Amino acid sequence: MKKYITILVILSLLVLAGCGEKSKEDVITKLEDTLESMSGYQTKATMQLKTSEKEQSYALDIAHKKKAYYRVLLKNDQDEAGSQIILKNEDGVFVLTPALNKSFKFQSDWPSNTSQPYLFQSLVSDIKADNDATFNITENYYVFETKTNYQNNTTLPSQQIYFDKKQFTPVMVKVLNKDQEAVVEVSFSEFKLDPTFEDKMFEMENNMTSSLFGIPASADVENENNGELSVLYPQNLLGSELAETTEIDLEDGQRVLLSYEGEKNFTLVQEKHTSYPTTAMKPQTVTGNPVSLGFTVGAQTDAALEWSHQGVDYYLASEELTKEEMIEVATSITTQVSK
Repeated sequence: MKKYITILVILSLLVLAGCGEKSKEDVITKLEDTLESMSGYQTKATMQLKTSEKEQSYALDIAHKKKAYYRVLLKNDQDEAGSQIILKNEDGVFVLTPALNKSFKFQSDWPSNTSQPYLFQSLVSDIKADNDATFNITENYYVFETKTNYQNNTTLPSQQIYFDKKQFTPVMVKVLNKDQEAVVEVSFSEFKLDPTFEDKMFEMENNMTSSLFGIPASADVENENNGELSVLYPQNLLGSELAETTEIDLEDGQRVLLSYEGEKNFTLVQEKHTSYPTTAMKPQTVTGNPVSLGFTVGAQTDAALEWSHQGVDYYLASEELTKEEMIEVATSITTQVSK
């Protein structure tokens, strides 16, 4: 009798072992298989940024079609006219601001050249690239903590990535600072694999319409606060100080040049127009990469960084600032009140 009980116990243990939780390697393999077998995906997400005194929230609509087609709509409730699209197709990589009829075109390796917390492929790539990634299992999720790959931002070294245990798709991402505090949080919903896309989904011309964001067409969009340009000043000067201010009146607006001199010389241009073109303009070609500033996506080259925010165009130029330092200066502008 004892013999039969022992056999039953062993069989029970074997069954339990066979039904046990997946290992880290099992989950990574399943994630890779999911990416390989699908034709694409579409999902909505909310991205919260806690990088300044005021938290910002974005609504994202993300579409991917194998192998290299992407469209990411970023709607900013605080700056609707500045809502943007990051687009990749066979012609290149684009950053579009439809309501302002502004567009940049890049010959870039985006999105593979840096971490993208809202793209499935990027999350799996970061996991595979980090041999020291940790792995945990909760009731509903597989959770990885990995290093990030932000080439121009060393202040966000790690991230926590939550995957659904049934569908093996991302549910939530927390990008952490050096104190292990969540600075960026992305929450996914309605994650759909193998969707059917319209033929024009990834064409630039089709995406240059602000109706995608539910805001007025560009012909009806006027600059916010059509009064004078309220000049903003960066807090992070990297050892320099304001040496000269030059104001220029334009036919349809104003331009202010701030020249900083010291340990790192740089020039910051702020420009405001009273109206925007009513027809789409040819994309401005940039030899660089799209870069996230948190509050907007800008265009960065080796010696310059430009972006638009709340009705103002910014251009930061320097032969001495590194790319990371340019981002530090740019992001410090948004937290400084007008002088």
